[in-house]
Amino acid sequence: MLGKKSISIFLADDHLMVRDGLSSIIAKSEDYVVIGEAGDGRNALESIDRLKPDVAVLDIAMPVMTGIEVARQLKKYNQDTKVIILSQYDDDEYIKELLLIGVDGYILKENASDELIKALEEVVKGNKYLSAQVTTKVVTSFTGDHTGDRKDVVTRFEQLTSRETEILKLIAEGRTNREIASLLFISEHTVKAHRTNIMTKMGMKNLTEVIRYAIKKGLIEP
Repeated sequence: MLGKKSISIFLADDHLMVRDGLSSIIAKSEDYVVIGEAGDGRNALESIDRLKPDVAVLDIAMPVMTGIEVARQLKKYNQDTKVIILSQYDDDEYIKELLLIGVDGYILKENASDELIKALEEVVKGNKYLSAQVTTKVVTSFTGDHTGDRKDVVTRFEQLTSRETEILKLIAEGRTNREIASLLFISEHTVKAHRTNIMTKMGMKNLTEVIRYAIKKGLIEP
């Protein structure tokens, strides 16, 4: 039973366990009801267009189409649906880009159990909601000159070969070494070697940094 005029929610995340966890949090309040879910960005966009939920909760790093692109499309063509970004990334570049797009909220996955309902309450009222850490990132991003850092990253990116760029895109989409090897008709050993070269050239220490950079550069095409 939905109760008195429940607020409809759509969840988009490529991990079923995450969606189940979010559903459990939302189920604790009779003011909200989950009316749909999707595991990739394109399905999310199509389903949201069809179901027209009051709020869409989107992950950033989804396959096929990123949460950033889904948010951009929603804010352009479906402005009645509020958009909350729920992500593991607290990168200030993501945050600023999404705020410019017009998202209504941005919270970190690690805070979802405490903040998701608060965020829903605020965006439904027409307010913005940002996690405390996210707010801090936004504020500190306006201090200091980071131009040199950005130029350095661009220079490192240009050092990648076309094959390495292709593999970086597939890594960012969540593909496994085996899947990448199959798609590109190369061995898993070769894929691993390319991954090592990518991280070395980009000065990155782990896969999260690779994914973060690939999204920022727009390597995941809608």
